[in-house]
Order: sequence, then C-alpha cells, then structure tokens
Amino acid sequence: MSAGTPHLVTVAHGTRTAAGNTVVAEITAAAGERLGWPATASYVELCAPLFADVVAQVPGPVVALPTLLSTGIHVRQDLPEAVAASGRSDVALGAQLGPDPLLAAAQVERLRAAGAAVGQPLVMVAAGSSEPDALADLDGAVAALAEAWGGPVRLATMTGLGPRPDEVVQPGDAVSPYLFATGFFHRRLEEAARAAGATVVADVIGPHPRVVDLVVDRARALASG
Repeated sequence: MSAGTPHLVTVAHGTRTAAGNTVVAEITAAAGERLGWPATASYVELCAPLFADVVAQVPGPVVALPTLLSTGIHVRQDLPEAVAASGRSDVALGAQLGPDPLLAAAQVERLRAAGAAVGQPLVMVAAGSSEPDALADLDGAVAALAEAWGGPVRLATMTGLGPRPDEVVQPGDAVSPYLFATGFFHRRLEEAARAAGATVVADVIGPHPRVVDLVVDRARALASG
C-alpha cells in the first residue's frame, strides 16, 4: 500500500432494522481505536453511507474489509466493482470474515451466556445462500464451531442451499445464530428454532470482542500485504 496511515472502511450488507446496522458501526469504531486508524462503517445497500460512496471519498490509503460471514456476489463482484469505479489504486480490499476460529469463539461465548450446557446438542443456523461457495464457507464455520464447542454441530439455513431449522432442530437442542446482527432473519430463526423444540437460542454474534480482534488482524494483514 502507499505510505500514510490507512483508513479502515468496513462494509456490511445493510438492513432495514436500525439496531442491526449499529453492529458494524460498533465493531468498526472499536477496531479503529485499537489500530489507531480513522475508521468508517459502510453498507452494500439499505443503509447509508454506501460503500461505493465512502471508498470514493475518504482519503487514502484505504483498507476495505467486508464484515460478511460468507462469500457471495457482494464479495466477488459488487465490492471489487465499486473499488474499480472509484479509480483508486490505493485500496486494499479483503475477503469475507468467515469462517474463522475467532467467530466460533464468539459464538461459544454467546451460547454460554444464553445458558447452553457443555455437550448439549448444537445446531448452527445461518441466513443461507444459493451459491455453493457460500455453503462451503458455512461447512467451514460448522467445523470451527464444533472444534470450539467440543462436540458435533449440525447446520441449518433460513434460505438457499441446506436444510431448514424445522428439519434439523430437535427438542433439547441449543441453537447458535450465525448472524452478526438482529433483523428479519434473526426473528424468523428464533421463532423456527423455538417451534422445533430448542431450549436455548443464543444471541447473534454482534460486536463481540473476538470479532473486533478478527477485524484488527485482517486489517493489519491487508495493510502490510
């Protein structure tokens, strides 16, 4: 990257639920403080500021980091196109955050805070995607969570490829939402999991300190790469 202090620009999908959009802002502010860099949160759609506008305007060099859990069209196409359209050569664009052991560690802490018992049967529920590469990322996230949890984890998705919660969740299960923020999918997920008999439904990952650790690690790697 070019000389100078980088500007961290995170990018989330964006939601119509205001509380959901604050998660990336909190993560970004905490990561920027840790790094000692200016930091701006942005969104692909549904919430301002949009990534395309931010990356075109902030002073460089820029470290742009998607706070997305799986790959997909935003990571592969929309974000690179926005960087290209900006005409800038001083933008280092990272990949999605998941899967990663730090995310799994955050999920385990959310499960324990919700009252899940060690060894309790566990289902990870994700928003889902129709793209095979995204499903492969979810399989990796399941493996990381199983390692952190110390037991088997089953996968369900709300949309796209993969089985639905009512096909996977059994009475007595604990459920870990593989979501950063509350919103439409989170509400549907909790309703479906409870209806299927889950006794514990953990909170979303949210602005967990382990997520901030992950963003800081990825940002430093991009800046030095």
